[in-house]
Amino acid sequence: MKLKIYFENDQEQVEITYSLKMLIRRAVLATLAAEGVTGHSEVSVTFTDNEGIRALNRRFREVDAPTDVLSFPLFEDGFAGADFGHMLGDIVLSLEKCRAQAEEFGHSFMRECAFLTVHSTLHLLGYDHETSEEDDADMRARQTAIVESMGLGVKESSK
Repeated sequence: MKLKIYFENDQEQVEITYSLKMLIRRAVLATLAAEGVTGHSEVSVTFTDNEGIRALNRRFREVDAPTDVLSFPLFEDGFAGADFGHMLGDIVLSLEKCRAQAEEFGHSFMRECAFLTVHSTLHLLGYDHETSEEDDADMRARQTAIVESMGLGVKESSK
């Protein structure tokens, strides 16, 4: 499987390190592998702060509050198929919110970033935890398994 990630930094609070970018890459790859995605895939990842993600949340979800991560899939119904690679969509991650949640949940900033990336990548693949209790349970189970497979298990209550 080939993966191209386009990184953009729209914040100044957290230094964007090579390690952070490689962790994000690893989280996307782990999610794609767990879901049987093959071929060439592309994802855009934008790092922002609470104000930046709040503006996007207000514009696209009509929620006037910061959130941790937003996902913008390119395809309305999610991923087209396991043997077809393509541009999956955009992930927007508030590193400010990520840092606060890591502290709140008692784990590292890097673990929180990985968890949120897995969560967002699942959204890009068509999963939606807000549609029903069953979908929520399914998505939680998938993201927990993927993060644990990376050796970065997190508290179930994180999402």
